[in-house]
Amino acid sequence: MILVTGATGNIGSALLTELRASHAEPLRGLTRTLSKAGVPSGVEAVEGDLSRPASLKPVFVGVRALFLVSRIGPDADILDAAHRAGVEHVVLVSSITVQSHPHLGPARENLAVERLLKESGTAWTILRPTQFASNALWWADAIRNRRPVRVPYADVGLPTVHPADIASVTRAALTGTGHLGQTYALTGPELITPRQQLEAVAGAVGRDVPFTRIGRAEAHREMAAFLGDEAAAAVLDITGGDINEELLSVRDTVTRITRAPARTFRQWAVDNADAFR
Repeated sequence: MILVTGATGNIGSALLTELRASHAEPLRGLTRTLSKAGVPSGVEAVEGDLSRPASLKPVFVGVRALFLVSRIGPDADILDAAHRAGVEHVVLVSSITVQSHPHLGPARENLAVERLLKESGTAWTILRPTQFASNALWWADAIRNRRPVRVPYADVGLPTVHPADIASVTRAALTGTGHLGQTYALTGPELITPRQQLEAVAGAVGRDVPFTRIGRAEAHREMAAFLGDEAAAAVLDITGGDINEELLSVRDTVTRITRAPARTFRQWAVDNADAFR
């Protein structure tokens, strides 16, 4: 059996759909609230809280492989519980910032989780995606309400990965061969700026989407209100304030592993247009 945590999230929901369509192994999807599960038919939905690993013992029963996103709970306890339950393989979503910005707090935390997994005694595969296309949902409220989107670094292009591509690589790692003990950096197929992202959203919803350029200090104040100071500073560094060649490198990892072209941000905008209407 394969257990997918975050079963209704951007990656987890796409992963379960792919596994259900292409793989015969039993599937289990973990959600916080069963009434809001919404997992595909044929998938066993279970309720559980990753912040309380002791409660996960029944969730891990019979599980061969686990999909886990870094830093969504007390990782050491989750990995220990999985190992004790006999889980053989964990696919972990970490972050490209472990490579590009190892000095930042969130990157250090992700690296610590990677090390915990490597030392857990369980086989592992680590995925390090760049900026998620779904981060654009931060703008959804402003766009729906016809307010200008406030963006710093409007013309800094980054390789932006579609969450469904992370799901596709995860499916290959969970069900294929040759991926144990591997670490993969995942990107979209191109660099794309916030200005271009908003143009793509405008095309998807069929109307203009205005934006206002703001400075770093103003952006930090707004982000820190819900992310905290350190995380807000880290986001601003990796979206324009402290970019480097490692972060900007466009890789073909998705295509090599899935044998399909990496999805563009424009595809993501079309797929998710209703969120902005």
